Amino acid sequence: MRIPKPLRNPSLVIGGLIILALVFLAVFAPLLATHGVDQPDMRNRFSLPSAAHWLGTDNLGRDLWSRLIFGARISLSIGIISVTVAALIGTSVGLAAGYFGGWVDMLLMRITDVFLGFPAVVLTLAIVAVLGPGIVNISAAIIAVTWTEYARVVRATTLVLREQNYVQAAKALGANWPRILFMEILPNTLGPIIVLASLGLGTAVIIESALSFLGFGLPPPTPTWGWTLSYGTRFIRDEPWLSIIAGATIMVTVLGFNLLGDGLRDILDPRQLTRLGANK
Repeated sequence: MRIPKPLRNPSLVIGGLIILALVFLAVFAPLLATHGVDQPDMRNRFSLPSAAHWLGTDNLGRDLWSRLIFGARISLSIGIISVTVAALIGTSVGLAAGYFGGWVDMLLMRITDVFLGFPAVVLTLAIVAVLGPGIVNISAAIIAVTWTEYARVVRATTLVLREQNYVQAAKALGANWPRILFMEILPNTLGPIIVLASLGLGTAVIIESALSFLGFGLPPPTPTWGWTLSYGTRFIRDEPWLSIIAGATIMVTVLGFNLLGDGLRDILDPRQLTRLGANK
C-alpha cells in the first residue's frame, strides 16, 4: 500500500498531530476538564502533578490542567480571528498593488511600509493600551502587525503571475479585472497564503501570550497561557513547574504550527512537487 505524499513529510505529520490534539482539547475542554477553571482548593495549593490534579495546582489550588485546556480556546480564538482578517486585508492589498501597479502600487506599498516602520511590539502594546483588553482588541493589535506579510508576498507573486500566458490570454478574450484577479491570479497565490497563515497562527499565540505575560492581555481570572506563565514566575524558585508547564504548552503549540507551516510549504512548493515527481 502506497503512503500518500503528504504523509511522507514528517514536519506536516507531526505538526498536524500536535494541532489536531490542541483543537480537540479546546473543543472538548468542558468535558475533559477535571475541575472548575476558577475552583480554588486552598488545602491543595501548589500540589504536584497527581491523579487528582494531572498537572498540579497553582497558588490558589486551581487545577492547572483545566486552566490550560480552557486557555487553548482563547489562544485559538484569537489566532483564528487575527490570521483570517490579516490574510484578507493583506491579500487584497497585495493583489491590487501587484496587478494594477503604478500609483495604486506606490500608495498601497507606502502604507505597508508605514506599518512595517513601527516596531511590532511597540505597535501591539500601543493598540491594546488604547483599545483595552479583550479578544477582539487583542486580535486587532495582532492584525495590525501581521497583515503586511501577506501583502508583500501576494504582491510579489501577483507581479509574476500577471505576465503569465494564461492571464494574457484571459485579457485578450475580454475578461474584466475582477475575473482575472479572482479566477486566474488568486487561486495561484493560495499556496503561499496558506503557509503564511499556518505560521501566523503560531505568531498570534506568541503575541497573545506575551501581552498576557506583560499584563496587557485578558484580565485574571481568565485562564490565558501568558497570565499563567507570568504568575508562575512569582514562585519560580520554590514551585517552578507552574511556569515550566505553561511555557512548555506555548512552546509545543508554536512548534506545531511552525512544523505544519514547513510541511505545507514543502507540499505546496511547485519545485518540491517537481522533485517528488521525478523521484517517484
